[in-house]
Amino acid sequence: MSKTLLVVHHTPSPGTRELLEAVLAGANDPEIEGVDVVARPALAATLPDMLDADGYLFGTTANFGYMSGALKHFFDTVYYPSLDHVAGRPYGLWVHGNNDTVGAAAAVGKLATGLSLSQAADVLEVVGAVDAAVRERAYELGGTLAATLME
Repeated sequence: MSKTLLVVHHTPSPGTRELLEAVLAGANDPEIEGVDVVARPALAATLPDMLDADGYLFGTTANFGYMSGALKHFFDTVYYPSLDHVAGRPYGLWVHGNNDTVGAAAAVGKLATGLSLSQAADVLEVVGAVDAAVRERAYELGGTLAATLME
């Protein structure tokens, strides 16, 4: 039986789109078997998406020192109904900002802690341009989360 990795993202800029594409490529690496990767824009992701997934990857821009409003809306929608149902499931996070990512990463981390999710990889915090090295790290993040779910 396959596992599901839910990728919830807000990717309004070319840089965040590049990160999403690299994360998805890593999560869908041919060496990873038995994992279905489901990508949802944060404003389209639902409670059933959250409850049906076995692990999560969250991606956001850093806006004014915080996660995107779209990702915050997702967490506002799913937090209480999924509380006690997702504990222990692995998650990863990438954050892109023009000058600061610390507040956004911390905010998502607090929500993940509240949901008792298990951090499966270091947070990928990217400030400024996305280059080949950053894309490689994003690929590794996607691959790490998907591999965590392999049976």
